[in-house]
Amino acid sequence: MKAKRILATLALAGAMVLTACGGQKSSDNQSQTKTEGIKKEYTPATVRVAYMPNLGSASSLFTAMDQGYFKEVGLDVKPVQFQGGPAEITAMASGDIDISQIGHGAHALCIEGKAKIFQMDSTTSLADEVVANKAHGINKKEDLKGKTIAVASGTSSEVILRAILESAGLKESDVNLVEMAVDGMTTAMVSDKVDACATWSPNTVTLKKAMGDKYLSLGSNADYLDKATFPSSFITTEAYAQKNEDVLVRFSQAINKAHIYRADHIDDVAKSVAKHIDAPEETLLASTKEGDWTTINQIAGDKAALQKVYETQQNVFIGNGRIKEKVETDKYVLYDIMQKGYEASKNSK
Repeated sequence: MKAKRILATLALAGAMVLTACGGQKSSDNQSQTKTEGIKKEYTPATVRVAYMPNLGSASSLFTAMDQGYFKEVGLDVKPVQFQGGPAEITAMASGDIDISQIGHGAHALCIEGKAKIFQMDSTTSLADEVVANKAHGINKKEDLKGKTIAVASGTSSEVILRAILESAGLKESDVNLVEMAVDGMTTAMVSDKVDACATWSPNTVTLKKAMGDKYLSLGSNADYLDKATFPSSFITTEAYAQKNEDVLVRFSQAINKAHIYRADHIDDVAKSVAKHIDAPEETLLASTKEGDWTTINQIAGDKAALQKVYETQQNVFIGNGRIKEKVETDKYVLYDIMQKGYEASKNSK
């Protein structure tokens, strides 16, 4: 992993500041909703959806479940918890999962053809952070030289770590990178097993409380919003998309409605997610500022704006060497599904 400079240019012109067989299941009994006053029948389908236990990943999913938006379109969603996007994509490839919610880092795998994006969940995350232990002689990012840093490869926080190392004039060979699952990083930091870690909310909230004055943030997504976007998305495999376009459109429809509710009721959503993932309510409430909950509602249905987000994101991967050459976003982003889902949600009563 080389720490190269992120050179992506944010071109949204200030618009953001940012286990069984899958597939559609049929039944003679059908749920009904109304669209523009016309009754529409949906064939019930069960969908297994992977998510990560944090507000950014789980918020729209559980909001759509809690508010009955999935039920309105005949979907029975079975949430399955994972610790990172790459593992979710592996589970989809093996047929254990139908849809996954991923953060910025795992989008590189979509660019490489491992999965298809069919719904943007957030235009940029503010949740990723590199945390250091001041008691280990770290007072600035340059002090990471020679230190042991826990990282989960392929995640959004890894991108931030690369940027921080680059800005400090450090190379990978200057530090000791230790591969670690994100849930193990908190324990490792608190027990002095590592000097720093690249992690995300709500782990950062837990670490700040546990470490007290020893907690030092060396940088987060917020420090790079003038250069990059860090979107999150719902994805699926190409095979599933080809066989279940209607299910994906209905899923997108429900998520679009969840986005609107989330933006207007983020504290209530945080409390609900805390219950779903069995986390302290105060921890999730402390995470509500670590995401842009509004911009997605402003650009939903606007392909040019959505495309610009993914193009800018890809430039981040190209700039840091993760992706070697440009790939047209239409090759891995199903904009037609996004548009159909948006139109359906806009017209639903």
